[in-house]
Amino acid sequence: MITVIGVRFKKAGKIYYFDPVDFPIEKNEYVIVETARGVEYGHVVIGKRDVEEEDVVLPLKKVMRMANPQDAVVVESNKKAAVEAFDTGLQKIKNHSLKMKLVEVEYTFDRSKIIFYFTADGRVDFRELVKDLAGIFRTRIELRQIGVRDEAKVLGGIGPCGRLLCCSTFLGDFEPVSIKMAKDQNLSLNPTKISGICGRLMCCLKYEYDNYESKSDEVPTIGAHVVTSGGPGKVVGLKMRERTAQVLIFDQKKVLDFAFEDVATAETVG
Repeated sequence: MITVIGVRFKKAGKIYYFDPVDFPIEKNEYVIVETARGVEYGHVVIGKRDVEEEDVVLPLKKVMRMANPQDAVVVESNKKAAVEAFDTGLQKIKNHSLKMKLVEVEYTFDRSKIIFYFTADGRVDFRELVKDLAGIFRTRIELRQIGVRDEAKVLGGIGPCGRLLCCSTFLGDFEPVSIKMAKDQNLSLNPTKISGICGRLMCCLKYEYDNYESKSDEVPTIGAHVVTSGGPGKVVGLKMRERTAQVLIFDQKKVLDFAFEDVATAETVG
């Protein structure tokens, strides 16, 4: 077993494990750590806990020190500087006539690097842009191309459900989502109804899918010929919440709802 803490660097960002060393670190405190991007200020979202070594990527980076109030001031200063850098970046992109959309600019805690996040339809030759920006800011410049889902996570917004986007409020990672998930949940396959503002399939299609999948053996199949207490018929719809099937009863030529337990396939009965 190995002792770790979980640190997040952005709201709804991915959680990274670090070695707390001997610091008395508690959940919701802040720490200074070294990452692949440089020295960073992070929020402890998982307090000290023991995990199996195979559950973490070794070797773990160690916490450099506990954060102090002055560090929080530095973070706020960096955020203000990033806003100014964003405006400069927009102007320089325009000057170089590059087909790219600047989404966010971020300083590392120690200001050793400025990261410009952007979206583009294809590859962009931004070498001259980097030289231009480096000459202005006198520090390392990194341009990082991100996808449309990442853009939605950064910018935020309101989803079709009327709530704030899941990706920008609590989802740490994007999980694969497929059209099969919508189909198995008997949802409309109209792309406009199952796509988020990013244009990709909505992340929430994944939330209940595991439950649907695990219960698939108990659920009648749409289109199947079945026998019910109301007579033989054909399954034309499912109401998973109510655990009922909508069955077209042949004799009555009417669609009625029956509990899953009251629906048996014709082959089974025969």
